[in-house]
Amino acid sequence: MRWESGYLLHIHIAPIATANMVELNEAELVAGKGIVNDRYYKQNGSYSKIPDIRDVTLIENEVLEALASNQPPLQDKPIILKPVEHRRNLTTSGVPLNYLVGKKFQIGEVILKGGRLNFPCKYLADLLQKPLVLPLYNRSGLNCSVERGGIIKKGDKIIQVED
Repeated sequence: MRWESGYLLHIHIAPIATANMVELNEAELVAGKGIVNDRYYKQNGSYSKIPDIRDVTLIENEVLEALASNQPPLQDKPIILKPVEHRRNLTTSGVPLNYLVGKKFQIGEVILKGGRLNFPCKYLADLLQKPLVLPLYNRSGLNCSVERGGIIKKGDKIIQVED
């Protein structure tokens, strides 16, 4: 699958695993490390037991919209999951993250490579007191490596650079 482009809507970091996420207008990413000052960059984030590269994590805004409209109807009522709550670093729009496993794509000056898809975690559901595990199944985001560092900004275009 090839797609034209999408956009970066939000950038979030947290200094440690349990800290509240902080929204940034722009961020510096370092190859092989992640977003400067983020928990993954500092290697003090919460990690699943599945080995993976996790320099940066992404989620689609379309998933947040689907939860808010109770699609698919897996729970009693819609779930409001704000970008500052989902614990992923980047919120995208118009980007089919599930198709980017193993693919390179560009945001601003930065080149990312899709790693494995994220799995919904009980940690997030418990933290927010929201039934998120089943509704986020197969759409909980994408873990990525930073292949080329640089600056990203909210509103940057996202384009695939490799098939």
